[in-house]
Amino acid sequence: MAKFTFVFDEQTARTLRATAARLRKSQSLVVREAVAEYAAHAGRLTESERRRMLTTIDSLQRQPSSRSADAVRAEIRAVRKARRQGGRQRSAE
Repeated sequence: MAKFTFVFDEQTARTLRATAARLRKSQSLVVREAVAEYAAHAGRLTESERRRMLTTIDSLQRQPSSRSADAVRAEIRAVRKARRQGGRQRSAE
């Protein structure tokens, strides 16, 4: 195991001591478990962020398309053809 030295503010130190005592675990084990829990959730969206993004997607889906289905299909065909030939010869329209 690696050994680290951390400096905590008084409130965090009290919380750590109380949590370790209540759980009957060492303070270092409580910190290791807290870091593992934090790492498991780091980078994930909060529930409010997730709801906001889903609301945005729903509103975008309700908007009428700015292009016809034929234009979209033509663009997809052009992209697929370009991929088979090694890239587009001109920019997308």
